[in-house]
This record gives sequence, C-alpha cells and structure tokens, in this order.
Amino acid sequence: MFPRPKPSLVPNTAAYESEPMVKPTGFREYDARWLFEREINLMGVQALGMGLGTLIHEAGVRPELVTGHDFRGYSASIKNALVVGLMAAGIKVHDIGLALSPMAYFAQFELDVPCVAMVTASHNDNGWTGVKMGMNRPMTFGPDEMSRLKDIVLNAEFKLRDGGSFVFEENFPARYMRDLTDRPKLRNKIRAVVACGNGTAGAFAPAILQALGVEVIPLDCELDHTFPKYNPNPEDMEMLHAMRDAVLEHKADVALGFDGDGDRCGVVDDTGDEIFADKVGVLLARDLSALHPGATFVVDVKSTGLFVTDPVLQANGVKADYWKTGHSYMKRRVNESGALVGFEKSGHYFFNKPVGRGYDDGLVSAIAVLDMLDRNPGKKLSELKDALPKTWSSPTMSPHCADEIKYGVVDQVVKHFQQVAADGGDVAGQKIRDLVTVNGVRVTVEDGSWGLVRASSNKPELVVVVESPVSEQRMHDIFRAVDGVLRTHPEVGAYNQTI
Repeated sequence: MFPRPKPSLVPNTAAYESEPMVKPTGFREYDARWLFEREINLMGVQALGMGLGTLIHEAGVRPELVTGHDFRGYSASIKNALVVGLMAAGIKVHDIGLALSPMAYFAQFELDVPCVAMVTASHNDNGWTGVKMGMNRPMTFGPDEMSRLKDIVLNAEFKLRDGGSFVFEENFPARYMRDLTDRPKLRNKIRAVVACGNGTAGAFAPAILQALGVEVIPLDCELDHTFPKYNPNPEDMEMLHAMRDAVLEHKADVALGFDGDGDRCGVVDDTGDEIFADKVGVLLARDLSALHPGATFVVDVKSTGLFVTDPVLQANGVKADYWKTGHSYMKRRVNESGALVGFEKSGHYFFNKPVGRGYDDGLVSAIAVLDMLDRNPGKKLSELKDALPKTWSSPTMSPHCADEIKYGVVDQVVKHFQQVAADGGDVAGQKIRDLVTVNGVRVTVEDGSWGLVRASSNKPELVVVVESPVSEQRMHDIFRAVDGVLRTHPEVGAYNQTI
C-alpha cells in the first residue's frame, strides 16, 4: 500500500526521498499549487496522480487523460511523477509534451479525451508548481472536485488498477497551431509587440500570429524558466510597462502579452496605455454584440461596471452576468448559461462558439483583439478605447495573507460591510448602493464608485480592486476606505502593487 502523505518532511533525508509529502493548503478552490520541494515532493506528486486517477474512476468517467507541462526547470519531472501515479490508478495517459494550458484543453477535443491534468504554476514565481485538472471538457475542477481529491490524496484512499498506459503524442503543438491559423489572414496590416515574459507562450505565440499576417515584434519570447526580468503576468504593471515601452519604441499598433501558461492575454494600445483586461472585454463586447445582438456576457466581480452602463452595449441589448472570479467558476458559468463570452479582469476570456470552445486561451483572445482592429480599418486601438465612457480603475492589488487564514479574514470583511449597509452608514463619504457577496464583497456606493475584496484562489494573498466613474480622486477615496478596513486585521500584509 502506498504511504499516506505527510504535510511536511525535511529535505535531504531518507524520509523525504521515500515518503510522499503534500501540504494540504495546496489544494485550492479550482486547481492545485505548491512550492516544489518545500510543500510537495515527487512522491507527493505521484500520490496526487493516484488520487486523481481514483477520482476519475469514482466519477464513472472514461479513464483517459491528456497531460502536458509548462517551461519550468522541474515541470517535466513533476509531470512524469504525476503520470506514474495516474497509470498506477488505471488511467491511459496522452502526453503532449511542452504545452500551453489551452493546448491541453484543445487536445481533449482533438484527441477525444475526457480528462486533463496540465502541469503548470501559470504566472506564479519560479519555485511554484501546480496542476489544472478537469474531467468534463471544457470545464475544469471546482470546489467539490478539489475537496474530494484532497480527501482521497491526504487519506491515501487510492484504488490501484490494471490498464494504465502511456502514449506520447508527437508534434502535437503543430496541430494546435494549425487549428488557430486555418482561417483567412487579416486583411489590414497590423504591427504588434508580442510579449511572453520568457514563459512558455514564447515557443508558440509569435509563430501563430505571424501566420495570420501580423508583423510581430517579439519581446522576451526566449524561454527562460528563471524569469529574469519579471514574472509572465500581464496583470502586473512591470510587464505592462515593458510592453508600453516596446510599443512606443517600435511605433506598434498594439502589444499583446501572455502569461506563463498562455491562457491569458494583456493589451497595451498604440499610445502605450495599458488597457486593463476588463476594459478590453468591454471593447470586445461592443465589437461582438454588433455581430450578435442580445448576447449575454459573463463578467467576474473584479471587472468594470461598464458592462452594465455602457450605452453601446445597452443599445445592442447586451445582458451582463457578474459572477465569481476564477477560471473554473467562469468557464462553468459561461457554458451553463450559453453566454457568448466570459470576461475576467485577470485576462482570462472564455469564448463560446462561434469564436472558441468555451475554455480560456490567450491566443484566441489575442486573435479576437486583432479581428476587432481588422473590422475597424482606419481606427487605432486608442481611439476605440477613448470612445468608452471614462472610468478610473486600479490594477489588481494583492496584499499578503496566509492561505490558512485568508478566507476567514474575507468573511469578517464581508460582515463589516453588511453591517455598515444595515446601519445606513457610509463608505468613503457615501451610502452603500449595492453589495455583491457572490465572491468576497463588492461594495458600490451612490456615485457608482466601488471596491472589491476577495481571497486569491491560487496564492497566499487577498485581492483588492477599486474603480470610480467620477474621478481619480474618488478611486483613491474608495481604496483608502477599503484598505482602512483591511488594516484592522494585522494578519494582512503588504501589497504587491498599489495605486
């Protein structure tokens, strides 16, 4: 019998090399993330594979799975340990090799395989690892599946079976690239900075966009798992500023930035302005709702209020459905509701037919932006952006808060604002107009300014976003009010970035 995993072991000891280690907090809301060697070892990854295989059989799903790995120095080793565990649990594994997360999701359709386990820590700092999992394409695991998987792994409820096997799918990236480029080229010349932050997308994104007729200016597309300049995260200002500088230097029409596993895309316009992904979503919603009047768009609670108030979207009969932040939550909502697209402020976009297959793919998102520009010849991206009603928005700001306590802190923050609303109190000098508590708390006051606090789903952090349709000063007022509540909790630490 395989040993029960330990929550911690001392590295460079016999126990570390002969027993599985799996820190329980690595099982998150909809995927798994650990610091490799400190929170999980290779035998722990093997236990994860056996647990996942056991869960697949328990759910009555055909025991067949696609796997791939991102470009980190240890990801291939982690994938191999995962595969050993999966095969021991009787799973047929299709390995597509070095891949983007959306490439693995695509492989589920292309190879007609129901399950996926993509080894990636996305944009997390080097040293992290993780797995994005699913067994009902195009959806990925939510809290119920993750809770059951956690129980199986930590309690060693493994059921080992015969029948496990392994197939390596040769040259699979070419099939993914062909799927995205088997279409007419763009009609108009577009000069684009393609930024990859030295992450996995650098192996694929420039070639795909060049094949569509884009004049590509590569930025940090050389693969380097040490991430020497900044993490490949198009939500972080450091990467966005590098994209801005490249746009201005090369007089490009747009910059498109991809995160570590290629399922998100960030955008900078021709003037060097960083357009936060929720505002890009409004632009795409305008463009697509002209082609599909009356469309429904799912929007995460971190996103701008323009999806409701924008006059163009109102004229096109758009319905905005604000929902929980998180790629699995959004994916499920988009597919169950039949929405045309789901937009997250983080840059995860979920295009249903006719644009996509319902999963998040940064390349599909980038192509949608390019198609929007192609459908508006003579108009610069900055002009399309400037046509939106003006709002002042913060980037996503993340103060440190330990995984073990972050949800408790958020619960207390939610109760605080609920009490303020019940008492008729004010936030930043105004009464509360609306509270959304589907995912943390989003507090909107009378002038439409709002602030959000929620727990990060994949890091020991909270998430704070603020926006005002009135002024930059009001945005700062809301931030001070929200941060003032957080500062009453000493366990909340410093921000990664602030306004």
